[in-house]
Amino acid sequence: MTEEFDDKLDRAARQLATEISPERDLWPEIATAISSPRRSRWTPMLAQAAAVVLLVGASSFVTYVAVKDDRPTVTIQPELVFEQAAFGGNHNLGPGFQDARNGLRAELDAELSRLSPDARADIQANLELIHTAILDINAVLEEEPGNIHLQQMLLQAYREELTLLRRVGGLTRNVMMRNDI
Repeated sequence: MTEEFDDKLDRAARQLATEISPERDLWPEIATAISSPRRSRWTPMLAQAAAVVLLVGASSFVTYVAVKDDRPTVTIQPELVFEQAAFGGNHNLGPGFQDARNGLRAELDAELSRLSPDARADIQANLELIHTAILDINAVLEEEPGNIHLQQMLLQAYREELTLLRRVGGLTRNVMMRNDI
């Protein structure tokens, strides 16, 4: 039975065509596919995502290394050195302040004569108010010489005195120099 079966298979195989041609010509599509392989839409997006992750990771690492400091932190507390300066009755301001004040006071005396009596009275009242404040602050500073707020108030009072003296001197000089009237 095997010989007979083999003969039938051989006959059937001989009847088959040796070439099978496709229904249409497929070579142009195959050649195109070989020359330019089709790319996935995901490949560029994945490459960009990988680049972003790499960039963020690298910059985070560099920041970490730059900020990380294994050395012990040394805090230096500056020693505040306060020199006594016109705080309290037994002190005077420095010679630079005294010279500026005396020069401005001399100018003020000369300029006050050029002002009206009302303006002169206002300026004198303001100066007396500043001098009273300076005396009061100095009196309290004799009791509390380390009070920083009082020291600042005293310095501000001295500055206001100098500012008033400068303004009065400049006021009469500017009035005298105006030629547009």
